[in-house]
Amino acid sequence: MNPFGFAWRSLVRQPARASLGVLGVAAVGALLFDMLLLSDGLILSMRELLDRTGWDVRVSVGDAPPGSDRSARIARIAETLRTVRALPSVRSVIAVRFADATIDGPNGASAFAYLQGVTESPQMPWTVIRGDEARGAGAVVVNEALAGALALEPDATITVRASCTTASESLPPVTMQVAGIAEFPFQETGEATVAGPLSAVARACGGSTTDEAHMLLVASTGDAAATAAAISRARPDLAAMTNEDVVGRIQQTGFTYFRQISTVLTTVTLSFAVLLITVLLTVSVNQRLGEIAALRALGFSRRRVAADVLCESALIVGTGGLLSLPIGWALALALDDILKRMPGIPEALHFFVFQERALIIHVALLTATAVAAALYPVRIVTRLPIAATLRDEVVG
Repeated sequence: MNPFGFAWRSLVRQPARASLGVLGVAAVGALLFDMLLLSDGLILSMRELLDRTGWDVRVSVGDAPPGSDRSARIARIAETLRTVRALPSVRSVIAVRFADATIDGPNGASAFAYLQGVTESPQMPWTVIRGDEARGAGAVVVNEALAGALALEPDATITVRASCTTASESLPPVTMQVAGIAEFPFQETGEATVAGPLSAVARACGGSTTDEAHMLLVASTGDAAATAAAISRARPDLAAMTNEDVVGRIQQTGFTYFRQISTVLTTVTLSFAVLLITVLLTVSVNQRLGEIAALRALGFSRRRVAADVLCESALIVGTGGLLSLPIGWALALALDDILKRMPGIPEALHFFVFQERALIIHVALLTATAVAAALYPVRIVTRLPIAATLRDEVVG
């Protein structure tokens, strides 16, 4: 009988201990899998979210990440757009302006919302899911959160009371029509958003500072880094950042602790797994010392009995590892839903992202665990004194 068959029979003869080992590895493996997904999940999700919008360069005032400082605005936006559009590596560019607003719905209810205006373009930084795109100074789109709060549907009429420069600013209310319901890639969970052409926001802001915007979104012809460098040369007063630059800055300043947490918990879970399997195998071997000594006396080599123990460890870890994948993924979905409720986290962002690299590392670590856990039991069976063990077995 080959070593795997022999190891399988040993486990079947001890179902309670084998089940305990498999379940323990499944629990540890699930946590290990989640920690590997968490290690780079947020950064991968942020990069995918930025790339999904189609804009690969973001331009703002100063050296702050675009959109982080809503008080800093780009002046002479019409002139700036002409300058950027004239660059050979720029395929398209739009200006974006933000404001706060109180929205009054047709049913008399009110809600606070973020107001977003962009220069009209075939490619808008949102996706309309019902109704039409907003065109002209009197039309906007709203997200599902605001539509649900105020019972809005396409063609509904809303009143917008904007605060464009300071929170205490009081501007005359303006009436606008809801052209459609849209999804916004960077909206937070439950956050209400209204968006439309830049002319609509300028109208809500009372016509003040119509030639200003908070940031530019640029789509390059291919090389985002070269495009950002060209924009910086053309306008040294502006900061141009590629998606990779934005992700790198976020990674350095905000989310390195997720990788640190992942590393610590991975070390702890692997240590526990090695300890658990080592104890189970050691107990199993100690209960079968007489049997193992008899097999050695019948001609089993040290290498063969060591292979039996190693295969037993591999069966326990392998079975538990397979079970850990669906358990870990289900746990990751639940934890992701909890973590996304943190303030400032976009609704479309995920903390746990599946990647082949994480699966490969998961398999490699569990393989190392199976080998490490078998070292001590292997030492016992290979150094077992055959005659003394058989004599003790008969006397006992």
